[in-house]
Amino acid sequence: MSFTSMLTLLLTHPIEFRTLVQYYLYHEQKRDISALKEHPTSGWDRASMRRCWEFLDQTSRSFSAVIKELEGDVARTICLFYLVLRGLDTIEDDMTIPDSVKQPLLRSFHEKTVTPGWKFDGCGPDEKDRQLLVEYDTVVEEVNRLSPEYRAVILSICEKMATGMADYAHKAATTGSIYLETIAEYDLYCHYVAGLVGEGLSGIFAASGKEAPWIKDQLELSNSMGLLLQKTNIIRDYREDVEERRYFWPREIWGRPEYAAACGGAHAASEKGKGRGFQEMAEMYAPENKVGALWAQSGMVVDALRHATDALDYLRVLRNQSVFNFCAIPATMAMATLELCFMNPTMFERNIKIRKAEAASLIMRSTNPREVAYIFRDYARRIHAKAVPADPNFLRISVACGKIEQWCEHNYPSFIRILQSSAPSGPGAPMTTFAENDARTRIYRASEAQDNKLALERRKAEIRDGVAPRVETANNLPVASPIWEIAMYIGAAMLLIVGMAVPVVWWVLYISREV
Repeated sequence: MSFTSMLTLLLTHPIEFRTLVQYYLYHEQKRDISALKEHPTSGWDRASMRRCWEFLDQTSRSFSAVIKELEGDVARTICLFYLVLRGLDTIEDDMTIPDSVKQPLLRSFHEKTVTPGWKFDGCGPDEKDRQLLVEYDTVVEEVNRLSPEYRAVILSICEKMATGMADYAHKAATTGSIYLETIAEYDLYCHYVAGLVGEGLSGIFAASGKEAPWIKDQLELSNSMGLLLQKTNIIRDYREDVEERRYFWPREIWGRPEYAAACGGAHAASEKGKGRGFQEMAEMYAPENKVGALWAQSGMVVDALRHATDALDYLRVLRNQSVFNFCAIPATMAMATLELCFMNPTMFERNIKIRKAEAASLIMRSTNPREVAYIFRDYARRIHAKAVPADPNFLRISVACGKIEQWCEHNYPSFIRILQSSAPSGPGAPMTTFAENDARTRIYRASEAQDNKLALERRKAEIRDGVAPRVETANNLPVASPIWEIAMYIGAAMLLIVGMAVPVVWWVLYISREV
C-alpha cells in the first residue's frame, strides 16, 4: 500500500491500520524459495523453474504466497500443479477457440503436459493467461522433472478435469444451453473444476509424507474443501461472469418464482414474469430487481455453507503446519467473502473483496484447527445476523449457520478455554480453564465432584475389605491386588532365592574341604 493509502486508512479505520502494521512488523515469511539452501527443493537455480514461479505470481496473487511457504518440494510440486490446471482452464474459458479444436485439445491435455517442447499459441489475444500457454514448454520441462508419485497425481487429476470441462464445453457449443439447470449439475461442474483440485492436493500431501497416507482417500472431505472455495468465487464474481457471458449459478436456485415476485419492476408485473422466476441472470442486477436478486444470492450462500463443516473436518486431520496454513487461509477467507457478499447489493454492481486488514488478520489467526473453527463460527453468526425473515431462505440460512455453531461446540466447547502463552507456566500449571458463568461448567463441576465422592467411597470399602492400594496401569485402568496375593508372591520369591542359594553354598563348602 502507498503512503497515501496508509494515511487514509489511519484516519478512517484506525483499528484496521493497527492490524496491518502488526502484520507487516510481526508476520515473518516462513520460507524464501530463492535462498541458496532452498534450491534443491524449490528449483530456483533453474531458469525454467524460475519462469514457472513468475507465472504463478502472475496468475494467482492470492495463492502464490501460501504456496511458496509450503515445506520442501511440496511447494514446487503444487506450483506446477496449479500452472497445469491454469493452462487447462484458460483453454476451456477461451470462447474464441472453436469446439472442434477445443475438444481434442482438452481431452489430450494431460498427454501434452509431459510432451517435451509442447506449447500452444491459439488462444485469443485478450485471454489474460495466454502467455502461460505460449511458454507452456517450460512447465512441461519441470513437470517431467518431478518424482513419478507427484507426476502421476497431477496427470490423473488433469485428465479427469479435462474430461469434465470438455463435456460441458461441448454441451454449450452444440445445444446452445448456456446455463447450469440443477444444483446437482452445479455440484458436478464445481467438482470438475475445484473438487478434483482438492483430491489432487490430498494426493500430493500423502505422496510427500507430510500427511498421513490415508488422507488421499478422504475424497468427500477433499471435494468439499474445493467446492467451498469455488462456490464462494462464483458468488462473488457474479457481475464479471455475467458480463462475459459465463453463467455458473444454477437456474434451480436463481430461477425460483418467489425471487422474481419480490421484485418491484416490470418483470414481476408482466404476464411473462407472473409465476416464474428470473429468465436471465442479467436481470438480477437491474435496480428494480434488487430484493429478488438478494434472495437468489441468499440461496447461493446457503448452498456454499453446506460444505463448511466438511472443510473443518478436513482441516482437523492435517498435521503439518505449512500444509495446514495452505488449506486454512483460503478457507477462512472464503467464509469472510461469503459474509461480505451476503445481503450486499454492491456485489451485483461490481466485484468486491474483503479489506486488506481483514485478510491480514485471517492470515495471522489461521494457525490451528480450533482458531479456524471459531473464525467459521464468527462469520456464520454475522451471516445469520444479517438474514431477514422475509427471505424465503431464512430458515435454511439459520440451519446452515446452526450446523457450523454445533460443530464448533461439539469439537471445541466454548466453556473450556485454552490458556494463552502469557498464562503461568510450569509443571503444575493448568492448560485449560472453565468459564465459571457457563451452566455447562456447573454441570462439569458437579459431575467431577460426584466422581471424586464415588472414588473415595470405593477406596474406603477396599481398605475395609483388606484390599491393597489401587495401581494405575499403562492404560490408566485401576487394578486392585489383595494383600494375601502379594504375600504369596513375596514368599514364593524368597523360597526361590533360598532354593538357589543352598546348592551354591554346599558346593563352595565341599570344594573348600577338598582343598
